[in-house]
Amino acid sequence: MSAIAQAFKDPDLRKKILITLALMFLYRVGCQIPTPGVDYALISSRLEEISRGDQATMFSIIGLFSGGALLQLSIFAIGIMPYITASIIVQLLTVVIPKFEELKKEGQSGQAKMTQYTRYLTVALALLQSAGIVALADREQLLGQGMPVLVEDRNVWTLLMMIIVMTSGAVLIMWLGEIITEKGVGNGMSLLIFAGIATQIPSEGAFILQNSGGVTLALVILALVVLVIGIVFIEQGQRRIPVQYAKRMVGRRQYGGSSTYLPLKVNQAGVIPVIFASSLMYVPVLITQIITMNNPTPPDNWWMNHVMAWLQNPGSWQYILTYVVLIIFFSYFYVSIQYDPVDQAENMKKFGGFIPGIRPGRPTAEYLAFVMNRLLFVGAIYLALIAVLPNLAMDAGITGSGQMGMSAFGGTAILIMVSVALTTVKQIESQLLQSNYEGLLR
Repeated sequence: MSAIAQAFKDPDLRKKILITLALMFLYRVGCQIPTPGVDYALISSRLEEISRGDQATMFSIIGLFSGGALLQLSIFAIGIMPYITASIIVQLLTVVIPKFEELKKEGQSGQAKMTQYTRYLTVALALLQSAGIVALADREQLLGQGMPVLVEDRNVWTLLMMIIVMTSGAVLIMWLGEIITEKGVGNGMSLLIFAGIATQIPSEGAFILQNSGGVTLALVILALVVLVIGIVFIEQGQRRIPVQYAKRMVGRRQYGGSSTYLPLKVNQAGVIPVIFASSLMYVPVLITQIITMNNPTPPDNWWMNHVMAWLQNPGSWQYILTYVVLIIFFSYFYVSIQYDPVDQAENMKKFGGFIPGIRPGRPTAEYLAFVMNRLLFVGAIYLALIAVLPNLAMDAGITGSGQMGMSAFGGTAILIMVSVALTTVKQIESQLLQSNYEGLLR
């Protein structure tokens, strides 16, 4: 809090913070504006029924990253997920396609080209997702079978306009996130997700208070505080590997001879595995709904009776087990792409660095891979436990299936909020330190 108070005293940093807050406010305003062709009164009444029904759990997970805008079919209904998915796909393609790997090594020009590809892919994904959502809404299957949410006098042009508006909203969100990253503080996309989740906390807290009483709300808040402390402890945890740099002469000057450490975070992957696993768990449900939208009676087969039954029930042990396996898999997969022990060992050898007791080169790479795999195991289990805490509570009957308010108080939401808050505060402190150094040099 002291760093935030000092930040408003610095003119440049105060301007960045105000720009960030203004754009986040604009994003939340757009989340409340309904798309043309939507019957807002019908959606509001239907959402009240969902909050008291058995489908609340599923829809609260769907609307988590959009801040509730998806269920309201607002102009920002698609949210930020197309950009996040496009960014992950482009990063994964750097391993498969040699051209993307070359662009990654070209520095700023290559990064600009990859950003351009990410934007194009974002538009395509937003167009595909908005078309699927509008189709489900037109078939009265978005918020439940036979539940209308659109105006009665709609036609093809009305549906096409809705698709264009939602796609344009996703592009506008992408632009807002990039402006925040460039001219504000923190990562723009992460802060928009943070804003979407944070705005749901008061209403969902009131929902728990109204339906379960003050004792349950107090227990939820207490568990929330313990969860935040645990997340901060793990997120700040590091394995510091000592690194010694040999002395070398360049001209008449002597360089090196210093000792430092290589910090390896316990949770090296961040929240990416949880986001990717959540999206992948919902994809079969969305595809099945689109395929069967013209069939008034769902087919009676193995897929619908078994797979879809537990995919739509986050409290089942099959869902929990699949979710945990996916999070662990994506944790190892994402870190293996982002962190290469061979490159790290080569860079250390190039600048005369070595780990005491470990020979430079291949032995150093093997040692770093060994340490990273041990940290990854702990980090992946930690992410999986945090993500499935609400699901375990549902399975044990601690929370009712109709409690829509558990999404913003769930492990995934709290993990994202704490991680984004820590990163943003660190960036503010670093800029404050830089401004103090500049003032001292003057």
